[in-house]
Amino acid sequence: MSRLNALRSRFVDAPDSLGAKARARRWNWFAESFPDLSSMSVIDLGGTASAWLRAPVQPAHVQIVNLETPPADLPGWLRADVADACALPPGILDTHYDLVFSNAVIEHVGGHLRRRMFADSVHRLAERHWVQTPYRYFPVEPHFLFPGFQYLPIAARTALLRRWPLVHTPTSDREAARNIVMEVELLSITEMRHYFPSSEIRFERLGGLVKSVLAIKEK
Repeated sequence: MSRLNALRSRFVDAPDSLGAKARARRWNWFAESFPDLSSMSVIDLGGTASAWLRAPVQPAHVQIVNLETPPADLPGWLRADVADACALPPGILDTHYDLVFSNAVIEHVGGHLRRRMFADSVHRLAERHWVQTPYRYFPVEPHFLFPGFQYLPIAARTALLRRWPLVHTPTSDREAARNIVMEVELLSITEMRHYFPSSEIRFERLGGLVKSVLAIKEK
């Protein structure tokens, strides 16, 4: 078990892991796409304060929207609100932002209708956006680090999750495991183009294969 956990760390969690290097490249790409980022107000749908505090970039102001309660002590440039990104309250929807940012969230919101509502929030909040999601047809499912996990029946995924030690949040409880696997619905390129028809669709690749899909609108 410890060897497998060390393997997860090597590939995803450790500072020198493949996952960490991919995240660093993505931050650099993000900064290059929006060179005036340091003067922008950004709303992050589904992000976390810890991610921004570790990030190599710092906009003038970041407002995070997440369903989880944020930390109490945040720097002045960072604000966090508890809200549903698919059904934002008027106080957020009526605020002007320069940019909407979202990293690996749209695959978690729950079904086509909710993804449509999420995309509508993105389009309403700002002229520009950066929305990233893992690609459905990359061979290794990124949340569970198991080849072809996303193509298996729910019962098989549930059984695997209860035993596979490389997952981010392991559980031996059957109902909890089933809820976890049903909560993730990876998207295709076609779906991302449908939700973001006026965006430029770009790709992150690993080993020549598309690993994640990004909808980017720079102007």
